[in-house]
Amino acid sequence: MTSFWVILTGGLSLLAGSGLALGASLGLTGLILLHFVAGGITFVAVDAVWNVLNSFTLSAIPLFIILGEIMLRSEVSKKIYVALSPLFQNIPGGLLHTNIAVCTLFGAVSGSSLSTAAAVGSVAYPEMTERGYDKKMVVGSLAGGGTLGLLIPPSLSLLIYGALTETSIGQLFLAGIIPGILFAIMFMIYIYFKCMHQPFLAPTENSAFKFTEIIINILNIWPFLIVVFAIMGSITFGIATPTEAAGVGVIATIILGKLWGSLTFRKLVEAIFSATLLYASIMFVVIGATILAQAVSLLGIPQSILETVRETNLGPLAVLIIVILVYLILGCFFDGLSLMIMTLPILLPLMIGLGYDPIWLGVIVTIMIEIGQVTPPVGLNLSVLVSVTKEKVSLGETALATMPYWLILLLGIGILTLAPELALFLPSSLMQ
Repeated sequence: MTSFWVILTGGLSLLAGSGLALGASLGLTGLILLHFVAGGITFVAVDAVWNVLNSFTLSAIPLFIILGEIMLRSEVSKKIYVALSPLFQNIPGGLLHTNIAVCTLFGAVSGSSLSTAAAVGSVAYPEMTERGYDKKMVVGSLAGGGTLGLLIPPSLSLLIYGALTETSIGQLFLAGIIPGILFAIMFMIYIYFKCMHQPFLAPTENSAFKFTEIIINILNIWPFLIVVFAIMGSITFGIATPTEAAGVGVIATIILGKLWGSLTFRKLVEAIFSATLLYASIMFVVIGATILAQAVSLLGIPQSILETVRETNLGPLAVLIIVILVYLILGCFFDGLSLMIMTLPILLPLMIGLGYDPIWLGVIVTIMIEIGQVTPPVGLNLSVLVSVTKEKVSLGETALATMPYWLILLLGIGILTLAPELALFLPSSLMQ
C-alpha cells in the first residue's frame, strides 16, 4: 500500500510537473503501477482501454460534442444568449445570470459539461469583458454554470452511471431535472448578493426594456425547445436509446442551425473537425485515466477504502460523508468516467445496503463528478475556460473564482440528503 501511494503521488507530480500532457501522465503512472506493484500485468491496460472505446453507450459522447459545436458554429447559442440577456440586465449581476440561464438551457441538449462551458463561454466572455465585467467573475460563472451540463438531462454522467449499474437511464434523467434547476437558482442567488455588495464586478445597464419585448424574445427561442424535446422526448417515451437520441439531436440541430441559425456546409465541416479535436483531447485524458483506474482497481485501493468504512459499522449519514470525501480526493486526479469505473462496483451495493436509493445515488455521484470538473489539476472545465479566455485568466485564478460554485454544489448535496424527494419525485411520478 505504501509503495502504491509513493508511486501514485510521486509519478503524477513528476510527470505532470514536467509539462507532459495530462493523459500521458495518468497513463504512464498507471503502467508503472501495473508493472512494479501489480506484478507486471501491463497487458490489462489494453483491454481496459478497448472496453471503454468500444462501448455503445459511450458513443453518445462524440455525438453530444458535435451537437454542441453545431450550436456554436450556427450561432444558435448566441441567439439564445441574446434572447435571454434583457431578462437579467437590470438586476445586480446582469449578464452573469444570463450565463447560468443559458448554460441550463444548453445543458438540456449537450449533455456535456465541457461543451456547455465552451459553447456559452465563447459567446459570453468576449461580450462581457468588453462591457467591463470582472474577468474572474465571468469565468467563475461559466465554470459553475457549465457543470449544469452534467446534471440537466440528457447527462453523459447519468448515462454512464446507468450503463455501469444497469439502472434506468430514463429515471436517472428525470431525477436530474429538479436538482439541476435548484443549482441554477442557487448560483443566481450567489451572483445577485455578490454583485449587490460589489457592484464593480458587474456594471448594471439601466436601459429601458419593455416587459412585452422580453416575453417576445423568450418565445422566439421555441425552435430550440423542439431540439430539447427531440432528445429528451425520444428517451423518456422509450422511442430511442440515449445514443440514438444523441444522433436524433445532431440531425435536429443541423436542421435548426440551417433554418434558424447561420449554418453552412463549411461551418458544419468546421464543427465536426472541432468536435473531433475536442473529443480526441478528452479521450486522451480518459484513456490515460482508464489505465490508471485499472491499476488502482486491480490493486483494490477503492475497495479497501470502502471496505474499511463498512467494517467500522458507521451510520448511513457518516458513510455518505466519508464517500463524499473520498470522491473529493479522487476527483482531483481522475475524470468522472474513470472515477465511476473504479468505485461503483463496491459503492453501489454498500450504499443500497445502507438504504440509499440507486437513482438518488446517481444524482449524488454526478454532483461529485461536477465538483471534480472544477477541481484542479484535472478539472477539465477550468482548462477549457482558460483556453476560451486565451489564457488572459490563469488556471489558478479560474479555480479560485469557481470556489463559491464548488461550495454551492456541496451545499446542494446536503439539501438532497435532507430532501431526497427533490431527485426522486419526477421518476416516481412519471415512470412507475
